Amino acid sequence: MQRLLAPALFLLLLAPQSASATLSDGDMRAMLQALDDRQKNSGDYKALIYMEQSERGKETLGYQMVAYRRDEEDKLMLLFLKPKPEAGKGYLRLDKNLFMYDPTTGKWERRTERERIGGTNSRRSDFDDSQLALQYDPTYEGEDTLGKRQTHVLVLNARPEADVASPKLKLWIDQKSGNMLKQEEYALSGRLLRTAYYPKWRKLHSPSKGSDIYFPKKILIFDEIEKGTKTEIRMDKVDLSTLPANMFTKAWLE
Repeated sequence: MQRLLAPALFLLLLAPQSASATLSDGDMRAMLQALDDRQKNSGDYKALIYMEQSERGKETLGYQMVAYRRDEEDKLMLLFLKPKPEAGKGYLRLDKNLFMYDPTTGKWERRTERERIGGTNSRRSDFDDSQLALQYDPTYEGEDTLGKRQTHVLVLNARPEADVASPKLKLWIDQKSGNMLKQEEYALSGRLLRTAYYPKWRKLHSPSKGSDIYFPKKILIFDEIEKGTKTEIRMDKVDLSTLPANMFTKAWLE
């Protein structure tokens, strides 16, 4: 399916669009599926992540953690390394459940998809594999210019059965590269909650997949409720080597 979608999406993105152009439902779903497929690895995934949390009138805080993924089994683990008060804290997603481990108490707590990771404005979905085509239904809003790039703008509404942080998303997708450049997240009331920018994407060849995967080198997240609050995420040292089979367990993280 991925081999069929890739050339179709390439032709779609390069085709000239008029001011009144629109995309069919099939075109939009193919675009979302391509976004998901290019970030998904058939094997394991590991990345060193740096985060900076800035709030108006407060000192900027720095964090370091490692993200582990097993996309074929929908498993994710986030383990904090720095600063010292956060070291050892972890998040583990098993099936559709997200758990947080606090090493100071030795206890696990169940969390929701809206959970702020480590007290920053980041969420689980910022580090996990993309599942937009599975969780949302798209509508086409038109074309837009973002900087010097021409984009397709899609509005996504969550499916009733989807457990997601935001019931509505708005995406700006680069017509040339197919990468997502901007995402807005909305509440059910229609209020804008977060705006995220994806200025840098990198590709890495996956031996298990037999093709390249893409990951955002940098994400800039702006809190639209608490103005002046910003989170910068930088992903480094992405490794696609096989991880230990028993790694995605509460016992391993502890």
